[in-house]
Amino acid sequence: GVRSAEFPLQELKEAQNWSGVRDLRLLDGNLLRWEGLLLPNNPPYNAGAFRFELTFSPHYPLSPPRATLRTSIYHPAVDTAGRVCQPLTSEQHWVATTTAIQVLQDLLLLLDNPDAVRVLRQDLSRELQQQPEVFWRQAEEHTRCHAEPRPDPPAP
Repeated sequence: GVRSAEFPLQELKEAQNWSGVRDLRLLDGNLLRWEGLLLPNNPPYNAGAFRFELTFSPHYPLSPPRATLRTSIYHPAVDTAGRVCQPLTSEQHWVATTTAIQVLQDLLLLLDNPDAVRVLRQDLSRELQQQPEVFWRQAEEHTRCHAEPRPDPPAP
């Protein structure tokens, strides 16, 4: 069955309890637009936090949400406008039972593991394959300059 119109609130609460994001909230009180900070686990991205926006279609969950990174990141799967190559949310792969938290978990995994398959920036993909040490150095530098400071872990 398709989830009720109340779904985003339920899913928002679920996602707010997940350790991979912080400060997750509705943008301008709009149920279909979420904003938060993603906390990658792997270096060099784990040196910072990345602000993202998750935009839901009015037809969600029949249509996939779209993640956009608001924080600049040196990553082959994210273009300079912050669009993300996320197969999970592409029209051909989207499954209506996928939840928002799964989309965010998939996004975090994608950021943590740059590869040559999910690519929006060919230049970075080539660099990652041909000169990995250059890629990682640039990514580290870029994260230092652009990423937001990581928030303190929540008190136990």
